[in-house]
Amino acid sequence: MNNDISMLLLWLYNATSFCIRIGMLCYVPLKHEPPTAMAWLLAINIWPWGGFILYSLFGSTGLPRERLRRRMRLLSELGDMLHNLRVHVLNEVNNPALNEDQTRISRMAYKMVDMSPVAGNSVLLISDPEEFLDHMCRDIDKAKKYVNLLYYIFSYDKLTEKLFDALERAARRGVECRLLVDSVGSKAFLRRHAHILRRSGVKVAEALPVRLLRRTPFTARYDIRNHRKIAIIDGLVAYTGSHNVIEPSYNNKAKGRLWHDLSVRLTGPVVIQLLAVFYEDWYVETHEDLPFDQLLHFLPDLNATGSAILQTVPSGPSMQLQNYQRLIVSALINAKRQATITTPYFIPDSETMHAIETARIMDVDVRLVIPQRADKAIVGGVARSHFTPLLNMGVKIYLYKNDILHSKTVTIDDEVAFLGTSNFDIRSFALDFEVDMIFYSPDEVSRIVEAQEMYIRNSKLLHRQEWEKRPAIEHVIYGITKLFSPLF
Repeated sequence: MNNDISMLLLWLYNATSFCIRIGMLCYVPLKHEPPTAMAWLLAINIWPWGGFILYSLFGSTGLPRERLRRRMRLLSELGDMLHNLRVHVLNEVNNPALNEDQTRISRMAYKMVDMSPVAGNSVLLISDPEEFLDHMCRDIDKAKKYVNLLYYIFSYDKLTEKLFDALERAARRGVECRLLVDSVGSKAFLRRHAHILRRSGVKVAEALPVRLLRRTPFTARYDIRNHRKIAIIDGLVAYTGSHNVIEPSYNNKAKGRLWHDLSVRLTGPVVIQLLAVFYEDWYVETHEDLPFDQLLHFLPDLNATGSAILQTVPSGPSMQLQNYQRLIVSALINAKRQATITTPYFIPDSETMHAIETARIMDVDVRLVIPQRADKAIVGGVARSHFTPLLNMGVKIYLYKNDILHSKTVTIDDEVAFLGTSNFDIRSFALDFEVDMIFYSPDEVSRIVEAQEMYIRNSKLLHRQEWEKRPAIEHVIYGITKLFSPLF
């Protein structure tokens, strides 16, 4: 009897496995680009039921219907007001003078995100985490109307305690404080410390909460995250970049190694663009009416504070295109002399690899700076699976020693620089909500290049001969992980 049941169960398993393989072979290629579809089909073919379950959880880049509905309602209700907020900041700072290559990038970005490059900004580059928080706390202490914060990781610890205190002081003196944090990245804060700020009057909201009811089959992934990092004070000062609100060891996440970040403090008209990104996210998550009377009040007073020309580029699964990826590919293809990339995670798609190859064919000096040891072993292995073709192209790979390089920057020919929250990986390109800044002014671009040069001085150049001497088992492991890289 038991043997008959076992045989029946085995038959059912084999029959359903066959149906899964055939069904997914018909379905998956319709929903993904060929490399991603092939990776999923390989996983499903190896382990049909496991692959099917993983695909149903993580296979779609779609968002929950409620979030999409709210975003469409926001756009339909606000209409021209949102457009005016994003684009027509000040007539005299729109359409600044750019060279041909810069104009190509800026027009491409504008068509995708409806935000134009604006002049008249002041930029302060910040790398030290304590300096970053000190600046933000001083600005919050000067706030008169509102403080808006959006962070992937928001943590209460000895370093960030001062920011909690500044927010509490602001809320108690009548400043409207809003804090939006990612449900997964800030899980510990939401569970243990959010009540501290709520008790003081700070509005705390959770982005993309992880609940079964927030998804529908094959349309939403559990791991789509809001990876943006934005702070805006009174519409006059903004911060963005790679810093999260946490002490630099990330609670000893990588055995004591420190995260090295790069962020910017901004003043000037570009602040309004970041403000628009924040309020869209806030509205979608909370459905709270947007205080556009406050925003429009600041438009006439946003005079030029410097000479920097910047453009804001939000990206995410709610948008039609992979904005950041498209811009980087275009910039690499049109590079003439040098392209430098710093990123903690390097998992490029085939289109980006082809852009790097095109740059090398045109004798562009391409430099990649990544951590020598990643904080995530699997992700580090996937990155290393691309080393052989990169080295064969002639790309210079620098391995940042000791600590975790978390700075996300790209510079092209000392003319254009990208800095923000996007990693150089498929997740940032297609899955997560990100925000990046494009810098067009020579002074600001040169400062970012200087930061990259500092990372390179603290890195080890990987030589092709050394890489080829790695153990045979690593060749096999990296070869296998490369097959599944579109899924990370």
